Amino acid sequence: MVRERKEKKSTIFLIGFMGSGKSTLGPILANTIGYQFIDLDVRIEQEQRRKISEIFAQQGEKAFREIEQTMLSAVIKEPKTIISLGGGTITSSTVLEMLKKHGILIYLKSDPEHIYQRLRTKSDRPMLRDENGSLLDEEELKKKISVLLESRKHFYEEADMIIHTDGQRIGVTVDELVKKLSHLID
Repeated sequence: MVRERKEKKSTIFLIGFMGSGKSTLGPILANTIGYQFIDLDVRIEQEQRRKISEIFAQQGEKAFREIEQTMLSAVIKEPKTIISLGGGTITSSTVLEMLKKHGILIYLKSDPEHIYQRLRTKSDRPMLRDENGSLLDEEELKKKISVLLESRKHFYEEADMIIHTDGQRIGVTVDELVKKLSHLID
């Protein structure tokens, strides 16, 4: 699905749940179309000199979202850039409107089972831990993924373009995106 846009933009935002392929696909797409790539989570960790999981543990999600929004504001106007956003970045209407104003939103969509398969061995994702910071078991993890995905769905579906990433090779997805973006970017 691609929404009709009147003006061309030079910033692309990759949105979607953790494990949907934003950090993997982003640099390849950027290289293919001659853009630079920024992974917002990596940029935050570099700036803060600590892992996102540490920020969550020490300051909580609210403080992290404030740091995230500040960092996003700093990079949002970079021309010819693909910016990979954390899964919860767009859960603020203020941030969502800012993104829509400054660029093209691409939702990399994946179903809960595929997300579970990609995330089940990850231990560095604070949203996949319980309130005590312990890793979730299989059943709890599947439930948390479904609940978070459902709560974010309406934000994700505000994207200009929705690309399904399940069971598709990265090269095929990149080719599909290049074709769809050709008339939307500067």
